[in-house]
Amino acid sequence: MQRSKAHSASESASHSASIDRMLAGVRAAGLKLTPQRLAIVRELAVDESHPTAQELFERLLPSMPTMSFATVYNTLDALSSAGLCAALALSPGSGRFDPNMEPHHHLVCDRCGSVRDLPSAPAGHAPRHADGDESARRAVVKEVAKEVAKEVEKVSPGFEVRTVERILRGLCADCAAGAPAARREGKH
Repeated sequence: MQRSKAHSASESASHSASIDRMLAGVRAAGLKLTPQRLAIVRELAVDESHPTAQELFERLLPSMPTMSFATVYNTLDALSSAGLCAALALSPGSGRFDPNMEPHHHLVCDRCGSVRDLPSAPAGHAPRHADGDESARRAVVKEVAKEVAKEVEKVSPGFEVRTVERILRGLCADCAAGAPAARREGKH
């Protein structure tokens, strides 16, 4: 019981820091912080599932019944344009939004479509954190890109690498175990 309370407190502090970081980015980008935008940022910043705009809209609708889907989509587009989240097309269907702007890879379940982050640092190496600093993020990308620079140059001379990620596809634990779709919902 004590361990779960400590884990819960640690998780809560981490979520709070994620929300604060994203809100600071919204302000720095000069985006107006409306009640709707604030709710969307709070929901997205702590969501590790890479939600779609529709998923966020459905979650927020009970507390904000007058908010439109267009508001959610336009806010996510503004956050993405400001570099505060990434719009991803990882699997068929709607695009997903990822608040994790650190260099990382993705695990995608071919059956249920769940998405999880995988740190990109090699085992035994501590990841460098950009903490919202664009120049630090670019340095990390360049560092990783150096590893494959010769291959990139051979395939596409002059290609400028913006980001480096891998998508690992397979089955999540529930799908690999043959769990019915209804049981899997909400577990990813």
